[in-house]
Amino acid sequence: MSKKAGTKELSPIDIYKLLPKTNCKECGQENCMAFATKIVNREITIDQCPPLFKKENEKNYLKLKELLKPPVKEVVVGVGDKAKKLGGKLVMYRHEFTYFNPTAIALDVTDEMPEQEIVSRVKRTENFSYEYIGYTLKLDMIAVRCTSGDAEKFKAAVKKVAETTTLPLILCTLDASVAEAGLMATPKANPLLYAATTENWKDMAELALMYKCPLVVSAPNDLNKLVSLVKTLITYGVTELVLDPGTFMNEGLSDTINNFTMLRRAACKGGEELAGFPLMGVPMVAWVDKGDAADEIVKWKEAYMASMLVVRYADVVVMHGTDGWSLLPTAVLRQNIYTDPRKPVAVAPGLKVFGTPDQNSPVFFTSNFALTYYTVASDIESAKLNAYLIVVETEGSAIDSGVAGRKLTAERVADAIKASGVESKVKHRKIIIPGKASRISGEIEELSGWKVQVGPRDSSEIPKYLVEKWQP
Repeated sequence: MSKKAGTKELSPIDIYKLLPKTNCKECGQENCMAFATKIVNREITIDQCPPLFKKENEKNYLKLKELLKPPVKEVVVGVGDKAKKLGGKLVMYRHEFTYFNPTAIALDVTDEMPEQEIVSRVKRTENFSYEYIGYTLKLDMIAVRCTSGDAEKFKAAVKKVAETTTLPLILCTLDASVAEAGLMATPKANPLLYAATTENWKDMAELALMYKCPLVVSAPNDLNKLVSLVKTLITYGVTELVLDPGTFMNEGLSDTINNFTMLRRAACKGGEELAGFPLMGVPMVAWVDKGDAADEIVKWKEAYMASMLVVRYADVVVMHGTDGWSLLPTAVLRQNIYTDPRKPVAVAPGLKVFGTPDQNSPVFFTSNFALTYYTVASDIESAKLNAYLIVVETEGSAIDSGVAGRKLTAERVADAIKASGVESKVKHRKIIIPGKASRISGEIEELSGWKVQVGPRDSSEIPKYLVEKWQP
């Protein structure tokens, strides 16, 4: 097995040595060392350095591409602005750096479903949307499964899905002739083809090469066979691969988690190139042995399996249930895992207006930590209050940690009050501060000239607090 040489941590100097060193600022940075630092932090790409594309720098450009290549290859599925990038991971553990390319969540349709049901499921996938601390959570792909064994039925189903959505597709069948029928229905859609096995790999490889689409390699619960298949396919010329080590419920759960973990460890820690591809999980297997279990129980099992797979390195998961309550936990978990741990999730500071406040309306302040802000904003909106809310720059810290770490100080609050312009909007000079910031209330009064009222520790109690204690 071949291994990558570049699994060591990169430093800016490693990048700088291969740059033109012209300090031309065409990349938008002050100099080449600043550019190199941004590259190492993955904040920008080497493609933003125009001099690198000159002929004399071609060798260094190729060296940089190789040096910066992630241990887990990035594979693109679909076309256009809905195309989905899978993989591209640099580290095994999130605290080491950050994760890129959030796990794609796909919902399935089958070629035996009535046309109306297919369209309905596709639309539900497209329309899934949830606002979460400033982010819009969405689903990403449609998996079209051939359950009929009929190539024409499969082709018709794929065509109908392609007519209904621009979301990337996964074409699921082990029969190469059926797969080709599906590919003929969407010849330029760059779908993910599922799947090559030890029995059909050559035919599937030919299709992947002919239609220039990525291919899933499947060897359930047999990593040696999986890696052997990968080596064979790469030798054959297929390099855009996704690995399916198998997804098993119940007594097979530990094998599932172990297999995903070992593959990602081999790629990120061991430098094993044959394991360095995106991973696919199929939590919809919960429906295979459903038996007499109620649908709600099966959806719950599918949801917890999907969440476990997201945590354990799956780059794409295929699900069946369409209920918001079963999909949302996985989508929220994915969002939390794929935020950059180096950068707290924050909102822009400034004055926020709720309802139609007048000169007697209350004025609050909160931190710019996204979870804190959206919680407070939601509670104010839900109560239909007319109020002003000053968002103070705390470098993404919550109220209590901000006060403790001096990210939320009386000086910052006083400056925020002045900068907000709220003084011209209300005739009173009273500000309601979060209960968790009570220790700096005296300093705020002294520095701002505003009278401070210490509000509740929990923003859900704001409406009650206003009724009992607010007087302009």
